[in-house]
Amino acid sequence: MGSHHQDGERSGGSNGVVVDKGVDFAQYFCTYAFLYHQKEMLSDRVRMDAYYRAIFENKHHFHGKAVLDVGTGSGILAIWSAQAGARKVYAVEATKMAEHARALVKANNLQDVVDVIEGSIEDPTGTMYPSHARMWIAPLRSGLGDQKKGDYIGAMDDWFDFLDDTKINYGVDMSVLTQPFEEEQRKYYLQTSLWQNLHPNQVIGTTAIVKEIDCLTATVDDILNIRSNVMSSITMQDTRLSAFGGWFDVHFRGRGNDPARQEIELTTAPSIDNGTHWGQQVFVVHPPVHINVGDNLSVSFMMNRSKENHRLMEVEIGCEISQPSGKPLPPFRNKFYIE
Repeated sequence: MGSHHQDGERSGGSNGVVVDKGVDFAQYFCTYAFLYHQKEMLSDRVRMDAYYRAIFENKHHFHGKAVLDVGTGSGILAIWSAQAGARKVYAVEATKMAEHARALVKANNLQDVVDVIEGSIEDPTGTMYPSHARMWIAPLRSGLGDQKKGDYIGAMDDWFDFLDDTKINYGVDMSVLTQPFEEEQRKYYLQTSLWQNLHPNQVIGTTAIVKEIDCLTATVDDILNIRSNVMSSITMQDTRLSAFGGWFDVHFRGRGNDPARQEIELTTAPSIDNGTHWGQQVFVVHPPVHINVGDNLSVSFMMNRSKENHRLMEVEIGCEISQPSGKPLPPFRNKFYIE
């Protein structure tokens, strides 16, 4: 769910980037049509508290204003906006969840203020909540690499048993499919990023920002191809670089000529007590690299939307490592899929 209120009109495009709206709907919006998914988001206290504080501690951005809630979901942000004094709230939802949002608005006696619209809209202007976002990356230690390598080996062992059984029992030699099967399993077990709720002590080096986004002015082209080169210094002694972790944070700052009176931050960084339903993405390094405190990492990060599925992302991470003495360790470059 995202929310912003409108003071005027603005039009813009993505410089000819063509997106199949039907495919996007099927691959993205349908997930949010289920109450169980809405409940998962609404049960995320870190997320809920951040939005609640951002709205009610900055009522001047809502009182007497027209608010547009893009992707209203259950309607909770629209309801809070109305409770904060908005004169009119347009709650736009692309899925059938709009029916539940409409019922929830009525049950809270806000139907005269909140108008739930089933459809989609993209016309950012006014003050955007959240207003800014950042993407982060950091080196990790983790046992996931060993686990996934074992799963991959097990899958291949099972495949070779399958080949023997099929040939002996059914007279068909399927070994010609070994290479594509191996590529499929390698992608699934070794190249697909993993959702995790990381512990802070798994982060073994300094964190780095790979992308900063102004949510009000950003276009599709701004985030279509993300490229960044960052540095990280290892802060843990005698450990393994087993993976990289990625997460984001957002800020509710208002805008330059109409700032928030109370800026709120919502972070999805690794945390002991304040984990979120978003968790983090983990990109496992195969094989892991033995490193030590003081080693410096030069990391190249690239991320693109998948050509086959616009909801999915393809990531490439390259890393050059230099020890305090200046001696380099073997560089590596891995491709990953966020699915």
